[in-house]
Parts: sequence; structure tokens; C-alpha cells
Amino acid sequence: MSDLREHALSIWQAGVSAVDSEHLVRSHVAVDEQGLKICGQTISLNAARHIEVVGAGKAGAGMVRGLEQALAGLPHGTTLGGWVNVPEDCVGPTQHIRLFGARPAGVNEPTITAAEGTTEILRRVGQLDEQDICVVLISGGGSALLPAPVPEITLQDKLTVTRTLAAAATPIDELNLVRRELSLVKGGGLLAACRAQKVVALIISDVIGDPLAAIASGPTVAAASEPRRALDILCRCDPDRQKIDERVFRYLEQKPERDQVRDVAVTNHLLGANAVAVAAAHARATELGYDVVSLGSENSGHAAALGCRMLDQLRAHRNPHMQRPLCVLAGGETTVELTAYDGPRKGGRNQEMVLAAVNACPAPAEWSGLVLLSGGTDGEDGPTDAAGAVADQQLLERLSESRLQAADFLAINNSYPFFERLDGLIRTGPTHTNVMDLAVGLVAGK
Repeated sequence: MSDLREHALSIWQAGVSAVDSEHLVRSHVAVDEQGLKICGQTISLNAARHIEVVGAGKAGAGMVRGLEQALAGLPHGTTLGGWVNVPEDCVGPTQHIRLFGARPAGVNEPTITAAEGTTEILRRVGQLDEQDICVVLISGGGSALLPAPVPEITLQDKLTVTRTLAAAATPIDELNLVRRELSLVKGGGLLAACRAQKVVALIISDVIGDPLAAIASGPTVAAASEPRRALDILCRCDPDRQKIDERVFRYLEQKPERDQVRDVAVTNHLLGANAVAVAAAHARATELGYDVVSLGSENSGHAAALGCRMLDQLRAHRNPHMQRPLCVLAGGETTVELTAYDGPRKGGRNQEMVLAAVNACPAPAEWSGLVLLSGGTDGEDGPTDAAGAVADQQLLERLSESRLQAADFLAINNSYPFFERLDGLIRTGPTHTNVMDLAVGLVAGK
């Protein structure tokens, strides 16, 4: 592995490590003689009978471990329990809070198992009383891990809606709005079902701009109902009403628009976000001797376009007078618009981003002194076991020696087998966090 590629991986990993969910929770929660302290807020435990912890997300396992450590000093008489939906490969031993495997690894879609887990969560919070405290752990991936369709539609209906919108590259805020309108738990639904009078949510953001109502579709953020807007989004993505079952359209047409209000003391705390990861990556790059150009944490749009834009920037900065190496960072979340294709394909937005850059410049010599990496901070990129992909001159040389054509793979959104054959995949396994994506581009200096 080249030094440049190792540096790119080290910079990316520094960003991921900075938003480690166990550390984030442990550093913001404590128990002392005054009570439960969360993000500077003190909650008296004098009358607290029980603390119930519920939630969902890819960071759930780490958040649970951090919380159990932080709550080890609970006073005698205050019990701790809970249930958190996580991907199956994130399930591990815990003391008081159950980690429930709600979906297979790499399948970021609602499942019957996840719906069963959500039913249990709703049952648990519905049995609390005014003396109890409810702590909700929310992180990216929570929308799919916390499904509770309204009775008028089925889980399969909701799955079809999600797939249809995703295939049309629908922005995440619009996708979450539609899911919220079809759910009993999203958009403040969990809050409405909870009988405790004190609810505290600890949140790790995977949404651009970190709007609390959009992260996992806001189960603890009371939101106004907007069925007309949701209907407009569906009609734009399925204008002939052939892909999505008619009962979904009919439900939204009949649903009244109203404000959702819940008379409960709820506090939502944002613990981690993409900007934290970008800042840590910036610091690591500086430590390694790079000048840094940051494109910020709000990069969106088509993955292929961002990949080409980053490559253009790297090539533009490369010149014979360059004394110090350069690092270009980009955080955010892009989309992939699937082309019409009936055959097998596999990939994710990070892999597609790097593939587009390779396709735009397939000559190995043009990659001399360059590397481009993009990875999901959760360790998952689309329905794959890879976090993303990395390209450098060595990969382009392997490409030139093969019979592969990057354009053929890009045309059908089939990036995973391309990078798998060329040793360009980044595989980390679950990272137990999720703050969208982080891309790292490097230019070697003299």
C-alpha cells in the first residue's frame, strides 16, 4: 500500500473515531449525588423509579455501551432497562438494555423483525408512568430500524415507497417527510406514545444541517402533519401511480393536516455530527503535514458529480511548484440515481463517487501523486459490506492491465464488483456511529 493511500485511510479513520458513539455518550452523561447529568442538564433521581432506554440506529450499540457505563452509579431503588433496535451485526452483550437485531447487515430497509422490535418499544414506553425517565438513543439508520406503519398500509407498502423514492434520488429530507406521514412512531410519534413525563433524547446526526426533525425522522420531535406535501413527493416520483399501492395515495389524500402537540418535558441533545468528523480529519491531515482545503459538511447532489469535482480540484492543485502536500476534505451525503437496468448490480454512493472519478480520468499517469477516498462513517455503503472505495495510481495501473472498463460499471451503478476486482474497497465492519460520509483527496508534495 502506498504512503499516500495509507495517509488517506488514516485521515478518514480519524474522522470516524472522533464521532465514536460510545465515547460521545460517555462524555456527555454522568451520575452524581445531585442526579442524572446529561449535556449540562441535571435531572433529579429522588423520585425516579425507573429509567427506560429505547431507540434505534446504526450507532445504537456504542451508545448503549456508553450509557450503561455512565449510569453505573445509579442510586439504589432506581432500575435501568430498555430496548434498542440495531443492525444484526451490531448486537453484543449488554447488562440492562437489550440490543435487538432488527435487520441484516447491509440491508438499510425496514423489515418485519424491525417492526416487531418497534412494537415492543412502543409497548415499553406506553407502560411508563410520571415518575419514570425515558432516554431515547437516536442515530442514522433509525428510520429503517424503527418502522411502525399506520394501520391503513402495510410494511411492504412502506418498503415500496422507500425504494421508489430512493431510486429517484429523492433528497433525504423529503424521504423522511413521507416516511413520517406513514408512521406511528416518526415525527414525534414515539414521544406521543410515551407515558413518562421526562424524556431525554441523545442524537447523532446523519442529515445535512443536523435538523432534529429529520434525523431518524424525528421520533422525539413533535412535527406538524403535512400529508399534502408527502402526496406531492410521491406523485412526482410515481406520476402514474403504478409503483406504489393505491392505498398509500388514498391514505395521504384523506389524512388531515394538523399540528402535533405533546405535553411532555422533552429535551433533544445533539451529540455528534459530520462537522465533528471533518474537523478531526482536518486535524489529522495537518498533523501529517498537509495543507487542507475543506469543502465542509453539506455536500450533496449526485455522487458522480462530487467525485469528478473533487478529482478536478486535486488535479488543479498539482503543479511542479507545489512544496507541501494538499488534502481536500468533503463531508455530507450524496445520492445515486439508478439507471434502468434489470440485471444484478451492487454498490453505494461512496463507491460510485470514486468510480466516476476513475471513469473521468482512466489514465494511470494522470493519478501520479493523487489519491481519492470516500467512505460512509457507519462502515456501510449502500447494501454492501464495504464502507466505500479508494483510487490511486496503483489501482489505475491494475485497471489498465485488466479488461475492465469503468464506464461499463458506472452506466449500471455497479461499483462494488469493479473495486472488489481491483482491491479498491474499504472494509471496516460496523463502526457503531453514523454521521454521513467523509471523502478525502490527497495530492503529494515534493
